Amino acid sequence: SFCTLLLCSLPNTDVAMLRRTVFTRLNKIFSLEDAVKDIPSGAKLVVGGFGLCGTPHATLEQVQKLGSKDLTVVANNAGVDDWGIGILLQSKQIKRMVSSYVGENKTFERMYLSGELEVEFNPQGTLAERIRAGGAGVQAFYTPTAFGTVIQHGGFPIKFNADGTPAIVSKPKEAREFNGRWCVMEEGITGDFAIIKAWKADKAGNLMFRGTARNFNVPAAQAGKICIAEVEEIVETGELDPEQIHLPGVYVQRIVCPPKYEKRIEFRTTRKPEAADASGAAGGKKDPAALPMREKLARRAALEFQDGMYVNLGIGIPTLASNFLPPGMHIELQSENGLLGMGPFPEEKDVDADLINAGKQTVSYLPSSSIFSSDQSFAMIRGGHMDLTILGALEVAPNGDLANWVIPGKMVKGMGGAMDLVSSGCRVVVTMEHTAKGAAKIKKACTLPLTGRAVVDRIITDLCVFDVDKKGGSGMTLKELAPGVTVEDVQKATACPFHVDPNVTTMQYAGC
Repeated sequence: SFCTLLLCSLPNTDVAMLRRTVFTRLNKIFSLEDAVKDIPSGAKLVVGGFGLCGTPHATLEQVQKLGSKDLTVVANNAGVDDWGIGILLQSKQIKRMVSSYVGENKTFERMYLSGELEVEFNPQGTLAERIRAGGAGVQAFYTPTAFGTVIQHGGFPIKFNADGTPAIVSKPKEAREFNGRWCVMEEGITGDFAIIKAWKADKAGNLMFRGTARNFNVPAAQAGKICIAEVEEIVETGELDPEQIHLPGVYVQRIVCPPKYEKRIEFRTTRKPEAADASGAAGGKKDPAALPMREKLARRAALEFQDGMYVNLGIGIPTLASNFLPPGMHIELQSENGLLGMGPFPEEKDVDADLINAGKQTVSYLPSSSIFSSDQSFAMIRGGHMDLTILGALEVAPNGDLANWVIPGKMVKGMGGAMDLVSSGCRVVVTMEHTAKGAAKIKKACTLPLTGRAVVDRIITDLCVFDVDKKGGSGMTLKELAPGVTVEDVQKATACPFHVDPNVTTMQYAGC
């Protein structure tokens, strides 16, 4: 190459001087203060992390000290009230959040509902792909996720007035049909700055991540005009194995290494070393009548698994179902924050803040485990590589419509990855209580904003099991009844008509 010929033609002293000049100009190591000092008010930040895992908290603290206002922050979620992006919400430095999930951040929810904060909700996989696309120079793309929902149709509040009326609402998005599937057009996202968290960096800016801390950090780094990487350790250039580098240095302009490092865990979830086999095999058969309702639902949901399946489980009851696998069965659990082959909760001695599931609970590896970034995680979901997803619901309709992410004006959790999962084409099973405070949750039509249109295959409740004809339009068929429950009991608790299978059976529960 020209550079090689130039170096070869120079005396040794000139070569050494040229190399020193190049490396000086490429010096990427900054103090925290210098790394953020040119972030102005009104800047757009793309921030990595998932829950508290992989969150660049020290750099965000420095942004808080800097005092930049009216920031737009693109991130999956905002951590918790006093950690991560949450501290910028508390100091009222953020004008708009572009996110998929509110989670446990009460400040986030309160500020949005009171009109103090603009929030643009995105399905988690769409958000990851918008960030990835922006960093890759892709201006827009089409996805089946969220077609037929308020995300496509528009009109969902981005900001409220003080009296609770909408001040700013989302705009409709273009939709087109490809190969028989309707898709929504989404635009790529870039930012003025990316702020991310990695494990190790070399002085050239090459990065390595640990565990599920990779999450949104990889696509976020690529989408910023200037990327600030907060790391735990800096090594000399050449010390990292090129085959082990997760993010090339071309994406990283500034590296910071805080003198002290703290990692928080949102939900420290462990198991006892002597814990018996939860399937019931170790302790004999369980009596369903003696089980809590949530456990009964989880045990019935476990019967949906088939050997060799790739499965994504929603937060709560669906996640519990993995504890009740029939003996000898093996499935691969996928967690959308970037883990395939999710193991059980760890023993206390093995807890790792860099290894969590989508519910922000600590988990463990299996021999078959693999780790990847959030954009790749949703590529495998959106691409139809999952066999089954089980998730909860607020409302379900007999045509398979599902609502599970928001109660307008009251409860805003965000859709997270649910919209991506239910639109992927895999089998969708809902587990939920049949009623909420006496009101039916299975209705002729959903009244809450939809998560997906005509997506549910089966509904498992504490009273019964319905199969849903989401494509043929013939409605729901009662397939199983819980012990002691009659068809009349189900009719009273269900706000829509349904068919009854002539061979309706009694519900069974794994390990019972």
